[in-house]
Amino acid sequence: MHALDDPETYTRLDPDGLLGRISGLPEQCREAWRLAKGFHFPSDFGEVDNVLVLGMGGSAIAGDIVRSLATYLRAGSLPHGSKAVLVHRGYDLPSLAGERTLVVACSYSGETEEVLSSFGQSLDGPSKKIVITTGGKLLALAQSRGVPAYVFEYQGEPRSAMGHGLMPLLALAEVAGVLADQSRGVDEAVALMEELRQEIGEAVPLERNAAKQLAVRLQGKLPVIYGAEVLTEAAHRWKTQLNENGKVWAFYEEISELNHNAVEGFGLPREVAERAYVVFLYHRGLNPRNILRYNGTHDALEAAGVGSERVEARGEGDLARVLTAIHFGDWVSYYLAMLNGVRPSPVTSIQHLKKWLAEEK
Repeated sequence: MHALDDPETYTRLDPDGLLGRISGLPEQCREAWRLAKGFHFPSDFGEVDNVLVLGMGGSAIAGDIVRSLATYLRAGSLPHGSKAVLVHRGYDLPSLAGERTLVVACSYSGETEEVLSSFGQSLDGPSKKIVITTGGKLLALAQSRGVPAYVFEYQGEPRSAMGHGLMPLLALAEVAGVLADQSRGVDEAVALMEELRQEIGEAVPLERNAAKQLAVRLQGKLPVIYGAEVLTEAAHRWKTQLNENGKVWAFYEEISELNHNAVEGFGLPREVAERAYVVFLYHRGLNPRNILRYNGTHDALEAAGVGSERVEARGEGDLARVLTAIHFGDWVSYYLAMLNGVRPSPVTSIQHLKKWLAEEK
């Protein structure tokens, strides 16, 4: 029996139960959407020109997904014309945060020092503000200054709380006039993730499980994930999940930007080209010119001796496409951890660096 088909593998390497949290993403998204739609966001949040999301890690990627959805919506689908969504990762608040900016400080723990710093700088400015968190210093700071707070509860790793990070941002984007009603898109995404889980969950054997098969091909390789348009941030999520769950080097790039630089370096160093393995995240609704670029990039990789394959996202709507691509990647990262013989949940190196930074204050 292959290790990925042996229940003992998961019992031995995953005592923290990350498997259940990866499997439960569809239900988490459904519940998080229900909670977000029931939250009373201040009505004056609609009187803004842009939304500035402060975050790091998974919180920032949730903001990037909303930004991508707003960017690539088809013409005429925005409720109030074009409004910008920007995502900031850093200690210092961008100067654009004016009176018609909605600052959204996102931190799962409420202890992310970059978010605390930039949000703290916003408090004496004219922008509208809200925090999304489970608690910590961020919640205490918001409460001390009368800033609205969307507080959720979740037991697990910050990266496993994708639904709780993304759904309130989607609901907030509706209020701010950045996105139209997302209810149908959420329903489609949840249903398709549930369908996908039936095909790639741990009980589905390797011979019929595309996620397990891809993890086997990635073992011992350097994963590089390519995405275009809304799938760029799904590629970003794959990269971070491979890092945190699989404990491996991984990178992501965007089509067509990589065709203007990275394609030139596919062949060298030879040792890297032989170890690299590229995963294209794809859907048939991409710009036709980008689809051509997928094909041409595949040919260039093949000529350089670099292995690659395509993973197709599901759905008619962009939200479903992003979330099905993400769900597939989460499973792949988990299976790769099992193949590497590592516990996927702990992030020892991240915690060590945070502790060291705290001591250096």
